[in-house]
Amino acid sequence: MIALEDFRQIAEELLDELPQEFFRELSGGVIISEAAPVPSYARGRELYTMGQYSVISGMRQIVLYKGSFDRTHPNADADEARAILRGVVRHEFRHHLEFLSGIHDETSLEAQDAREKKAYLARSQKAERK
Repeated sequence: MIALEDFRQIAEELLDELPQEFFRELSGGVIISEAAPVPSYARGRELYTMGQYSVISGMRQIVLYKGSFDRTHPNADADEARAILRGVVRHEFRHHLEFLSGIHDETSLEAQDAREKKAYLARSQKAERK
């Protein structure tokens, strides 16, 4: 399991790769949490939230969940962690940028996430019937 300080360092390096304008209006910044949240719709413990973009009372924030990372990638080395975390960081920043741009149509990441959730629930229901 990758140490918390190593996780933080990798996250900082990945954030440094992004243009400064991506951080516009991200008033709550990027937070590292040791939690391992499971989505409310999950049918068990096979899904974990790796990152989350939220807007609460006008504050925009990204949370990266190290606990979820540890559960889903317990044997990741630094290079694997960097690749996985890069995907999570860019996913959450895309949510932020689309939110700022007012993009909420079928091409948005928000819509893509909803389609993936729907597909997951359909697979889960099908598996439960077997």
